[in-house]
Amino acid sequence: MDRVAALICTLAVGGLVALQPPANAELSQYVGDLGAALISLTISTVIVSVLLLTVGHPARLAGISHFKPEHVIGGIAGAAVVTISLITVRSLGAGGVTAVLVTAQLIVSVIADHLGVLGLDEVGISWQRMLGVALVIGGTYLITTR
Repeated sequence: MDRVAALICTLAVGGLVALQPPANAELSQYVGDLGAALISLTISTVIVSVLLLTVGHPARLAGISHFKPEHVIGGIAGAAVVTISLITVRSLGAGGVTAVLVTAQLIVSVIADHLGVLGLDEVGISWQRMLGVALVIGGTYLITTR
């Protein structure tokens, strides 16, 4: 996928993800917080399963024999984002939850890039990256201050 298409797809999904916490929080009124998280993640699992079977390569699942403990991070992160954001959206609002999540993701990802963790290419921490992080922190403060 070229860079422009990647940006467009990521922007579209980012907009959808912004609506995830309030949608799940509303569902939780009927099924509880953990019930809403379970339903949301089950829907995700079904969608990815259908995609894998229709346009993916299910035979590649044979590579599961190379599974390492650090590979659970993705699943833990997905469950944590869904569960925590549907609870915290009640006090932070959709903008606040998104701002805090993006800020935390940016800080950790800049450090992960710098250290080259989990197979990433090492990327130095430049003043431009630090300024970007500072601006996002400032924006998050502005969004979450009422």
